[in-house]
Amino acid sequence: METSSDRPGGSRRPWWGRIVAGVAVLVVLIVLVERFSLVPGFGGLFGEETRDRSGPALLKSIQDMARYEGAVGNFQVVVDLEKDAALLPDAIRGTRTLYVGSGTVGGYVDLGALDERNVTVNGDRTKASIRLPHAVLGTAALDPHRSYAVSKQRGLLDRLGDLFSDNPAGEQAVQKLAVQHIDEAARDSGLAERAEKNTASVLEGLLRSLGYREVTVAYG
Repeated sequence: METSSDRPGGSRRPWWGRIVAGVAVLVVLIVLVERFSLVPGFGGLFGEETRDRSGPALLKSIQDMARYEGAVGNFQVVVDLEKDAALLPDAIRGTRTLYVGSGTVGGYVDLGALDERNVTVNGDRTKASIRLPHAVLGTAALDPHRSYAVSKQRGLLDRLGDLFSDNPAGEQAVQKLAVQHIDEAARDSGLAERAEKNTASVLEGLLRSLGYREVTVAYG
């Protein structure tokens, strides 16, 4: 029986082409077997292994703190960030990320600038009056263990861009928004007032244990 390769003018596939095709078929078979567990125990052959090759952490600086953190608020926000491109459908160019951000905000009173002018004591040392600066809120600190992306939708061009990006599908934008929204919520939560109340309570208890029977703590 005459084949196309035997007939005059018939094309014969080069030997390297047959090798490439065979390797491609083998790779596809391996992926299918591993993906659908067609052969028991075969999937572990190409299992992932994580190794931490990080260097030691370096101490860059130490900052002395002179503040009392009187209260800490725990917050959670759902960020829905969508970016669209003009004149292009979302399937081609555009992203939408749904992100749950969980973090804490601390309220503290700075005691570093206090001096003798902020403390008044009577002659027999039974009364003390202290004037403190108002409490300040720190910046929200996201908890990486409780913050996560629920879903990410990206257009075709954005997916292709991720292939050449050092930080594909980065979450910096939604993380910044999460911090911003948590900071806004903290300002409206009464956290600063709670920090002032708790700080005053601690100072009153400390001074009373030192023998002062009347203690007044004021802010401003």
